[in-house]
This record gives sequence, C-alpha cells and structure tokens, in this order.
Amino acid sequence: MAATIAAVLIRRSTSSPYRRLLLPIFPHLQRPAPQPTSPWIPPHHRFFSSDATADPDRKLPPLDPKQLWHELSTAEPATGSSRLPKATWDDVVALTRGFAKDPAMADQALALYIPASAFPTYARHFRHFLPPRLSQESAERLLSLPAEDAHALLLQAFADYCVNNHADELRQNKSVMAAADLTAPHTWYPFARAMRRRVVYHCGPTNSGKTHNALARFSTAKSGVYCSPLRLLAMEVFDKVNALGVYCTLRTGQEIKEVPFANHVTCTIEMLSTEELYEVAVADEIQMMADPTRGYAWTRAVLGLKADEIHLCGDPSVLKIVRKVCADTGDDLEVHQYERFKPLVVEAKSLLGDLKNVRAGDCIVAFSRREIFEVKLAIEKFTKHKCCVIYGALPPETRRQQAKLFNEQDNEYDVLVASDAVGMGLNLNIRRVVFYSLSKYNGDRMVPVAASQVKQIAGRAGRRGSVYPDGLTTTFLLDDLEYLIECLQQPFEEAKKIGLFPCFEQVQMFASQFPDLTFTDLLDKFRDNCRIDKTYFMCQQDSIKKVANMLERVQGLSLKDRYNFCFAPVNIRDPKAMYHLLRFATHYSQSRRVSIAMGMPKGSATNDTELLDLETKHQVLSMYLWLSHHFEEDNFPHAQKAEEMAVNIADLLGKSLAKASWKPESRQQTRQRREENEESDNNVENMSDDDAKSVSEVGYERLRSLPKKNSRKRHDRPSQHSSSLNLVA
Repeated sequence: MAATIAAVLIRRSTSSPYRRLLLPIFPHLQRPAPQPTSPWIPPHHRFFSSDATADPDRKLPPLDPKQLWHELSTAEPATGSSRLPKATWDDVVALTRGFAKDPAMADQALALYIPASAFPTYARHFRHFLPPRLSQESAERLLSLPAEDAHALLLQAFADYCVNNHADELRQNKSVMAAADLTAPHTWYPFARAMRRRVVYHCGPTNSGKTHNALARFSTAKSGVYCSPLRLLAMEVFDKVNALGVYCTLRTGQEIKEVPFANHVTCTIEMLSTEELYEVAVADEIQMMADPTRGYAWTRAVLGLKADEIHLCGDPSVLKIVRKVCADTGDDLEVHQYERFKPLVVEAKSLLGDLKNVRAGDCIVAFSRREIFEVKLAIEKFTKHKCCVIYGALPPETRRQQAKLFNEQDNEYDVLVASDAVGMGLNLNIRRVVFYSLSKYNGDRMVPVAASQVKQIAGRAGRRGSVYPDGLTTTFLLDDLEYLIECLQQPFEEAKKIGLFPCFEQVQMFASQFPDLTFTDLLDKFRDNCRIDKTYFMCQQDSIKKVANMLERVQGLSLKDRYNFCFAPVNIRDPKAMYHLLRFATHYSQSRRVSIAMGMPKGSATNDTELLDLETKHQVLSMYLWLSHHFEEDNFPHAQKAEEMAVNIADLLGKSLAKASWKPESRQQTRQRREENEESDNNVENMSDDDAKSVSEVGYERLRSLPKKNSRKRHDRPSQHSSSLNLVA
C-alpha cells in the first residue's frame, strides 16, 4: 500500500519543484530492471532514464559524430529489448528508413562511391547494424534532432560503416564513378576561368525593361551573342538588331543565316558556342536554369561563356544560385532590380462564364489545343470579333504571322486565343489576359497551373509604348478568380538546384568501360553512377531514352551518331514523326543519302485532321533541317528543298487558321486517328499500351475549376463576389 501511494506521489510531482526531494526517498520504485552497462553512459542517467524521457523541457547535450561511431564500432550487438525500449527501437528504425529514402543523402553518398541505385541496399545494411549497438542516451539525443539534422549526423556514421565493412565494393565502384564524375562543373571551362567576367543579373518581372536594357548593351558592343530560349525570339532579335544597322548572324538548330562582316550572333541557347570570344553576352530567361529538361543549356552558358560581360535576364528565382556559381567561378556579380512599368491589375469581375464578354485586345489563354479552337469558334460565332491563334505546335513563322496580325490595328483580328506558348518569345499588344481555365493536363492527370507560370502569362498584359500600356488580367470562370489572385500574390519560389547533362565526351569516356551496353542502358548506368554537387541536378532524359529505345534496332550507328539522333527535335507522342526519324537514322546507318520522302500538301486545311497533318509535316521538315546541321551535308543533301517546303507549309498553316471554323477532333476521334497512324507506321518502335494511351489523350475534356476545387480543400470559404474591388498585383 505504501509503495502504491509513493508511486502516485512521484507521478504527481515529476513537474513540481519538489521532484528532487521525492525521488531519492523511493529509489527502489523508479529503478528499471538491470541492463547491460553501456561503455560511456553515466550511472546517474540510467537511474533517471524513464523519468528523463518524459521530461519535455530536458535539454540533451549535442551528439558528437566521432563519439557516436566509437560507440557503434566498440559495442557488442544486442537484441532490442536488452538495450533499447521497444518504442525507442521503433523510432530509431523509422529514422533510418527515412534516411534511406532521403534523396539528399543518396546524393551525398555518391562521394563514397555508392551509386544512387545501390544506396538503398547499403542503407538497409546500416539499418540492421545501428539499433542493436546504439545506447539509450545516444538514441534519445539522435531522436531529439530535426529529421534533416539527424540524417546529416547519421551520414557520417554511415560513411564510417561503409568504409569499414564494404571497402572492397567501394573500390570497385570508384573506377566506374570516376568516369561519371559531374562534380565541379565550373572547372570544365578553363578558358572561361582564366577570365574575370562581369556578370550583370537583370532581375524583375515581365514588362519591366530588363531584356531591353541588356539588348541595348549588346547592340553597342564590338562583338556579342544573344542566347534565346526559343527560335521565335532569336529570329525576332535577329531582325531587330539588323534593322538597327548592326550586322548580326542567326544560328538555330534548324537554320543558319550568316551575315557578312557580322560580329554579333543571335542563337538558341543549345546552339551557343563556348569556343568563341565575345565582348558582351546575353542569356535570356535565366530562370530556365532550373528547368528539369533544358536547364543544362543555361548552366552551360553561365559557366562556359567566354565574354567580358554576361547579362542574365529573368526573375529572381535563381539569383541565389547564380551568386554561388559566381563565387565558384571567381566572377563579379552585379544585380539590377526592376519593377513593372505599370502594375498588373486583377479585374474582380470575371467573364462570368460567357465569351460574349470578350473585348478587343483580349488574350484568352487555354491549356489544350482542343480548348483553343473551341474558344475561337465560339467567339467568332457569337460576337463580332475575329481571333488569331498561337500554340506550341505551330511553326515559329506561323506564330510570328499570327502575332503581327493581332498587333496591327487596321484589321478585324482584335482577339488572341493562345496556349501557354504566349508566356515568352513574342511582343504582343495585349490589353487583358483572360484565363479560360487554370488547370492543365500534365501527361498523367489534370493539375492546377503552377503559380510561376500564371505570373509569367498574366504579365504579358500591358506593354510600354503600345496602345495598351496598362495590364489587366482575370478569369473566364468566377470560381478561378481566387486562385489567380493567390498565384499573383505569391513571391517567386526560390530554385534549389540547376540542371546539368553530360556532354558527348563524358558519355564516350564512360561507355569505354561498358562496351556491351545499349545506349539506353548506358544512360541509365551513367545516371546511377554519376557524382554531382548539391547545387546541381541531372536533367531528365525521358524523350532521349524514348528515341534511344527506338533506334536500338538500327545497326551501324556509332555512339556519337546515336547521341546526336537522340537530341533531334521530335514529338515522341506523334507516331508519324517518330517513323520519319527512324527512317532517317536507318538510311544514314546504311550510308545512303537521306531523302525527305514527303510530298507537299495540295492546299490549306479544311478540317482538323488536315490541320494536324500540316503540323506534323512541318515538324518532320524541321527535324530534317536540324539533322542536316548536325551531320555531314552529303548525308542530308535536300536541306534547301526542306527549307522551302517548311516555309510553304507555315504559310498554309496561317491560311488554315484564318478560315478555321470547324470543331476540333473529339477525344474518340483523336484516339481513332492515333491508332490508325500507329497501324500504318508499323516500322516504328513497338510502343507500349501506356504510351499509346497517353498519345490518345491529347484532346481531353476540361475539368472545370480544378484550382477552385483544391482551394476549397484548403479554405472552407465561399468564392468572391463579382462586386469585389479591383486588386493590384
């Protein structure tokens, strides 16, 4: 009875100032069962072990990594019940499981010559090694840390464990991973490192004059290069600079226009030469360094450009990383901040779901080709407005023609219907950007449009010096308005890493160790074994692997040939385009002259199927031109003919869009047409059912107000009324 009363008193007094007085009176009630003595746990800690863990205010001393490894390496393994309580044991196991799934830890383990694919296996061995040897005090210290700090502490013990228990395997991995070493990429460009470059970061939103100022410096320099994210923008700057009397050459993957005596070059970012010396270089849309697919091209430009001045134009999302890169390269960085000439105003009254509320100067933004034509058809049917159309599958020449038609004030085309392709690369006189929807298909499902993309597109409204200097934006549906405001109010999300991709020489050196691997397996092996700094990530290669899989059946291609063919601009979801690429590669491997083997259409399109066929034909011609610039001219002798055909088809596309009054293909019609193409093009690589399904879902039904649906999950509140005041973003 006395023992029971004493236990109650102890429980009530654990948080009181009398705790120190009561506990020594009944030591036999609180002492746990005898346990094996840990090498360096103080006896007084064992005495209060059960009570200390219940005290949330107790601060544990920091755990030293060397001390932790000494404990693990000298302790005899024991069962969980004899060293750690079950709850603590389970928590430690859960922590080590999280450690094994942490991508940052996998990246750091590359320094130990542990491939990313093998890291889970090594981590599993470490999980079996750690808990039986861990003392209770060390476990408490470890579990008291935030997950990120605990993982960093475990990493050091993990390194010691691997060195002591898997040394032979690490030595075998070292030779393989040394050939796939992507660390310190700034050292790949010794001539650029011999220069002390002046880097100017023009940081600001759209319509703030940042690119204009950079191009002004570019035009006055003795020599310069302008790097564009799009062919369309490179062509526009090429025309503008030459019109100012500055001789300038154009270089894109599909066309090269050499201008005599030119010291200036405009090019797409992938076509940049790091061998030439310039006074001034301009890299536009620098935030694309963080793009998961193309980011490596901007990283290569920043690291490798041989220029006295480098002007970077973009939003602030990669500014912090650029600072670090400049610290690594030893370059001087200047940051020029910009604001919009006039603020972007959100109209609180949406179109209320009625396209009759469209006005002159509006740009209706939809995120599918089918929606674009549905909107165009409805506006021209129920209003007096005529629509121009811009979307990604159109050739640059057609997009420029449609933009010119919209910008001119002396014609009937006063409304633009466009996809997210309108976000960059065109100067447009837009009065108001109207989002027809704020959800898009990501290849798998419908998702809300990213806030950064919403800000980029909405910022196209209003342009200094145009008839619409003030920018407005709103939505087609009232339910989407709240999400639009939320996106515009969000600050730019800071990029954590920037992209890298191995050049051919690096792939070639790695391939010498695996002569029997296919190119697809070689890329997978390289990704698993590459070592990379924490500032960088390796860009995605899904489309490259898709083409590589198709070309495995083609014999006679060298490693460099396969590398070049895999980078050809092809729509991997279009079976006809893939068939032509396979045919080009097959003829090339047989040392035959590669023919176009495609006739000119008889006229402009009269329905959606014919319009899609025109788009595909132009993509095939564009691919032929790209290959002609990346292989010997004798292998692709019809480049001039392909260029003429491409110009004619672009003109036909423009005429087709002007008179397009048909309904776009339904989902079922699109599926049937794709299946027919796959059957007729049976020479193409055998596609999986999942690939065919993804191709067939180009024309999907719009999910109405997906952002609003997600917003209601976050905020249980009604949408705004149309009578709300206008908001300034």
